[in-house]
Amino acid sequence: MTAAIARLEELLRTVPRRLADVPDDAAAHKPTPNRWSKKETLGHLIDSAANNHQRFVRAQSTPRLESPRYEQEFWVAAQRYATESWPDLVNLWLLYNRHLLHVVKAMPAEVLPHECVITGYGEMTLEALIVDYVRHMEHHLTQLVA
Repeated sequence: MTAAIARLEELLRTVPRRLADVPDDAAAHKPTPNRWSKKETLGHLIDSAANNHQRFVRAQSTPRLESPRYEQEFWVAAQRYATESWPDLVNLWLLYNRHLLHVVKAMPAEVLPHECVITGYGEMTLEALIVDYVRHMEHHLTQLVA
């Protein structure tokens, strides 16, 4: 868990500058019709923050949390991230994740073993969910700033 927190801190310290350097038109470009633009990919990470925010908080109050699956294609399309301002998306991603970092750092150790079950996936502990969240974010950020 300590490594995941440190990695999230590092990403929030270093990535926003690199994202801000991406021109809006480049962020809006879709490499192929069936692949997301950088705006849509960052929107997906914002959705991931929103979904996991609920899980991180709710899982602290119960030994077993059941949560619905995130329908990523629908969410990204419904929110029209492709037409949103790139600087606004970068700022939203950064501020949401700063808050999630605060939430995670404030969690008492005794809630970390709580079970989280997401529809269509296996169960995992809250701690594993947090570690996976950071790993998932890092995977997509490498696509955005490569």
